[in-house]
Amino acid sequence: MSVSRDTEHEPSKSEIRTVVASSIVGTTVEWYDFFLYGIAAGLVFDKLFFPGSDPVVGTLLAFATFAIGFMARPFGGLVFGHIGDRVGRKKTLVATMMIMGVATCLIGLVPSYATIGIAAPILLVVLRLAQGIAIGGEWGGAVLMAVEYAPNGKRGFYGSLPQIGLAIGLMLGTGVFAALNLAMSEAAFLAWGWRIAFMLSAILVAVGLFIRLKVMETPAFRKLETVEEKATVPALDLIKSPQSRRNMMLGMGSRWAEGVAFNTWAVFVIAYGTGTLHLSRQTLLLAVMAAAATMVVFIPIFGRVADRFDRRHVFAAGIVILTAAAYPAFVLIGTGNTAAIVVTIVLVLGVLYPIVYAPESSLFAELFPTRVRYSGISVVYQLSGIVASGLTPLVLTSLLGSAAGGLSLIMGYTVVVGVVSTVCTLAIRRRDIYTEGTDEQSHPDEAATSRIAAT
Repeated sequence: MSVSRDTEHEPSKSEIRTVVASSIVGTTVEWYDFFLYGIAAGLVFDKLFFPGSDPVVGTLLAFATFAIGFMARPFGGLVFGHIGDRVGRKKTLVATMMIMGVATCLIGLVPSYATIGIAAPILLVVLRLAQGIAIGGEWGGAVLMAVEYAPNGKRGFYGSLPQIGLAIGLMLGTGVFAALNLAMSEAAFLAWGWRIAFMLSAILVAVGLFIRLKVMETPAFRKLETVEEKATVPALDLIKSPQSRRNMMLGMGSRWAEGVAFNTWAVFVIAYGTGTLHLSRQTLLLAVMAAAATMVVFIPIFGRVADRFDRRHVFAAGIVILTAAAYPAFVLIGTGNTAAIVVTIVLVLGVLYPIVYAPESSLFAELFPTRVRYSGISVVYQLSGIVASGLTPLVLTSLLGSAAGGLSLIMGYTVVVGVVSTVCTLAIRRRDIYTEGTDEQSHPDEAATSRIAAT
């Protein structure tokens, strides 16, 4: 049995505004916490937690712990995706925010290697795993809160709004590090200044929880409860359905280029600029912060574009543009000219990247029916994130070293990723997408599979 969206009371504008605010604030908190680690990995952790005579080895180890967080994300996506599809989106999101906030604050309290020895990097890894598990369940839920509350014809726009949290979180993270770097000496920053950024997470979590607790469950999930159509084991239903399996694989392939692009221009570029090109850390941090601020403007713009045109085509076009822009961007950054560095990073990360990131949430959400959507979107985003995002700084650092500081291997990797993601995106069939106002009845094969699984 299925219930059309139109048969239920539509949420008011006030309810939608509260949901949007909750999603943006929630994702801001989560991404602020998550990005702090990425920035610190390239600037601090290699010195304090992985000391050694070779700075490249220290950086690789620091980025390896950065990748560990991404490896934990699929587990968090499965666990919280299951809870979100069974218990509800709201309760799940409250739990993920609490876990992320506590883990981030504790990272700011971990003593250095010089103080407690090998226990320092071990504690860091454990807390990074907790961060990964939390963000693994956060993104899918926050996106679905906005998408499932969106008015007809505006899924792309409303789905893009939680994505702004990534930009704001990155802006706050880089901004806090840049401010601390300006306010104190290098020695003070390494000794204790960086810890302030992590401790500030407690304030953001308190604000986020206050807003999030005011939000009602999504209309789509309430309908599932009414007609008792919730999946018993959502992950199993995903595997049993040929259509869902296909969409998961193509979604993960599509996601590869997006993850590589973001982690190249928001994370790797800082370590590359300071370590290889010997550029000013302050310049790079301010450039990334300016790009994040620009992203806040362009994400909703391209979200509207994704409502006007086919989301798959907008996403694929963004991948092609980002891939083509990679080499010229690296060349301009290599000039060492401050203006060229700032403009390049702002253009690539702030303007071009949103072409892909804005429609991603609504595109992936529409790959699955409501009853397994939280699990499906989380698996696509988080499982692909291991390679697409978590390993990117590590891979690029290794390729850079193998090419003796040259860009040839990095460019080859970028092109391969771009081609694969473009092909996967265009291979998503229109008939396999769950568009607005539709449910399982619009997809007979999926409905049959779901009914068999339910029995």
